[in-house]
Amino acid sequence: MKHKVAIVLGTRPEAIKLIPVYLELHKSDDFEPILISTGQHESMLKQIFEFFEVKPDIELKVMQPNQTLSSLTSVLFEKIEIIFQKNTFKYVMVQGDTTTAFVAALSSHYYQYKLIHVEAGLRTHDKWAPFPEEANRKMIGSIADIHFAATEMAVRNLKKENIIDNVFLVGNSVIDSLLLTMERIVCNEKMYQKKFSNIIDSNKKVILVTGHRRESFGQGFEQICFALTKIAEQNEEIQIIYPVHLNPKIQEVIFSSLDKHENIILLDPLPYDELIYIMSKSWLIMTDSGGIQEEAPTLNVPLIVMRDKTEREEGLQSGCSVLGGTDTQIILKEFTKILDSEVLYQKMADANNPYGNGTTSKKIVEYLKFDILKDYE
Repeated sequence: MKHKVAIVLGTRPEAIKLIPVYLELHKSDDFEPILISTGQHESMLKQIFEFFEVKPDIELKVMQPNQTLSSLTSVLFEKIEIIFQKNTFKYVMVQGDTTTAFVAALSSHYYQYKLIHVEAGLRTHDKWAPFPEEANRKMIGSIADIHFAATEMAVRNLKKENIIDNVFLVGNSVIDSLLLTMERIVCNEKMYQKKFSNIIDSNKKVILVTGHRRESFGQGFEQICFALTKIAEQNEEIQIIYPVHLNPKIQEVIFSSLDKHENIILLDPLPYDELIYIMSKSWLIMTDSGGIQEEAPTLNVPLIVMRDKTEREEGLQSGCSVLGGTDTQIILKEFTKILDSEVLYQKMADANNPYGNGTTSKKIVEYLKFDILKDYE
């Protein structure tokens, strides 16, 4: 008998982190994984599905122009309920802290399906940073039945909230995806070199920049852009490559602030493999992305976190990243320290990756096999 596992995702980071688990479940005779894409970020999801050669079993297509959190949440509840009414699942699996993850988690609770939370236990202990993710993941954690944590710190966070049962330390599945992607890049190195030959200047130190956090809208992004402008103007040996998020509120600020600088290259969002290729060729990464904070140490690229708070403090503690916040002066201070000290730069590049070794998906499936056996005891 195969046990049905609904894997619900809606954004590009969720797909990157859950597809390796989906593929591993497919290898098992014990499970029937059903991949449900809500389409919260539809166009960016398509790139991931194509790269991993995966097609969702169910697509909900919830994305609407100028959607608000409230309207998105409402539509998600309506469409996910239809799926949960028509099907019976042994497990529902969600990842992280998106609106899709929160709604799927609460819906699974209503239908009394066993809820699996992948990447459980991340905390900043500030419900406004990141917003709304911090609140989402705490609410998911309060109703989840199985908690797959990436790090010891995440396990400790759960214990502080009296979440002790069925908590498993497995690493982060983003490393599974990253290593698979790097294998493909290495096999097709010449293709990537040719594609980016007119973009990446091999004579300069490449800085990859990404940014999309809601809590940075407005003054935060303006401060980040001013810092990037100063870096570009004061350092001719630097080239900044910035794939710009599709959110209009972000694009308006970025293009008006950075479009006129010769050593700042603004790109459309990149397919996952192309982003990883540029990451691997970067001298430094500046980002507010959670996933990139986890990926950069595997690629031995130092990183400045452009957020006021991060739930991935393991990177700060291991020394592979520093916190720059969204204040121009702090960002410039951290950048200058790295630029001026080869010793510091090398120490960050050589720091251990605290987020896993690429075996997370296998561990998750093994734990779920054990969970099935417990039902027959």
